[in-house]
Amino acid sequence: MSTTIDLTGNIALVTGAGRGIGREIATTLAAAGCDVAINDFAGEENCESLKLEIETMGRKAVVVMGDVGDEESVNGMIDYAETELGPLTILVNNAGITRDQVVMMMDAADFDSVIRTHLRGTFLLSKAAARRMFRRRNGCIVNMASVVGRHGNAGQANYAAAKAGIIGLTYSLAKELGARGVRVNAIAPGYIDTPMTQALPDEVKKAIVDSTPLRSMGEAADVANAVLFLTSPLARYITGCVLPVDGGMGI
Repeated sequence: MSTTIDLTGNIALVTGAGRGIGREIATTLAAAGCDVAINDFAGEENCESLKLEIETMGRKAVVVMGDVGDEESVNGMIDYAETELGPLTILVNNAGITRDQVVMMMDAADFDSVIRTHLRGTFLLSKAAARRMFRRRNGCIVNMASVVGRHGNAGQANYAAAKAGIIGLTYSLAKELGARGVRVNAIAPGYIDTPMTQALPDEVKKAIVDSTPLRSMGEAADVANAVLFLTSPLARYITGCVLPVDGGMGI
């Protein structure tokens, strides 16, 4: 039996795709045969370059800039993606921001903005996509959680709360949509080598590596490959799963 993953004929929307993990997810899905709608809130130039990269693979791509925390924007981006590419079959909720600070010094606005982007954004996009997927009895949603959503992290109460909420949302959506064949899963990355983590002080990065059983940071491709698996027929009987991609950090 061949285990090559072929997603030809699928239409994917990836949020936060302008760089880092989101960009890697978009190119990985395209390489497997998906046409891809690329979303980001800023960095339109990055999205346009990603669109060209995907098109060189022989796949179709569109850029759907927009705020994932705004319901009108979300509905508009999905409508445009489906008009240009066809019925959406894969949604990857990857958009995110950080506003780190200890709780005693955290501004309420910074708490709200992180919750809005991560949790509200995942809710709004899942709601809009689920309506279409439920009706068609076909679709797959992958939400980006985090090891922090399960174990917390000092200085990241807003981020941890948002990611914990995404885990609960994933479980609920899986139960609501499963009867129509729509699968909903989440991925919980640990510390991944991205521009965000590259900015950490060396001593912090060393402490992270030392606390990880596999003694290394992950790469964006590790997360993208997990998304590829969960959106593929190989995962046809998997829903309501939170898959750790953390080198064992969450043990």
